[in-house]
Amino acid sequence: MKSDELIAKTVNDAGDRVLDEIQISRVIEMAWEDRTPFGAIEHSYGLDETAVIKLMRQELKPSSFRLWRQRVSNRATKHEAKRSFEVGRAYCKTQYKQR
Repeated sequence: MKSDELIAKTVNDAGDRVLDEIQISRVIEMAWEDRTPFGAIEHSYGLDETAVIKLMRQELKPSSFRLWRQRVSNRATKHEAKRSFEVGRAYCKTQYKQR
């Protein structure tokens, strides 16, 4: 299945992505992680940086959203174009929780 087909199945009539609670929780978790770039979120869930910001604004408390925005603004590791992947690792070994 192509990613375009997957995205088409999760888009409502207004053209917005429709995510279930588990997916929203995972997007928020990925957005908070320092070493997960917005490109990885877009690849996994089809949400670009603007859509992630919109989702975070809707789902977080205002104070939490402000803390998050302050944290990720101009952070090189959140933007693939600014981050060199010569580090040799894509994620922290404790990044994924056992479910």
